[in-house]
Amino acid sequence: MSDPIREQVESNYREFQAQLPSLLSSHRGKFALMRDGQIIEFFDTARDAYVAGQKIFSNDRLFSVQEVIETPVDLGFFSHALPQ
Repeated sequence: MSDPIREQVESNYREFQAQLPSLLSSHRGKFALMRDGQIIEFFDTARDAYVAGQKIFSNDRLFSVQEVIETPVDLGFFSHALPQ
């Protein structure tokens, strides 16, 4: 049985790492809202990204948030908006 939350977080993190070098010059310090390996939008704060993710993906809340910094941090499930 697959875990959709873990798959979403891991897929997003892998894609984020691949794009990071090109993102640093234009989005350093921002927070990327991600779903299905795609960056949906950038936000100034992690909270703003999280709130937007909850609204945009209210049906299943499968998304993650990643900060655009030199060394990406894999926050695992913490980077995912867990269902309430």
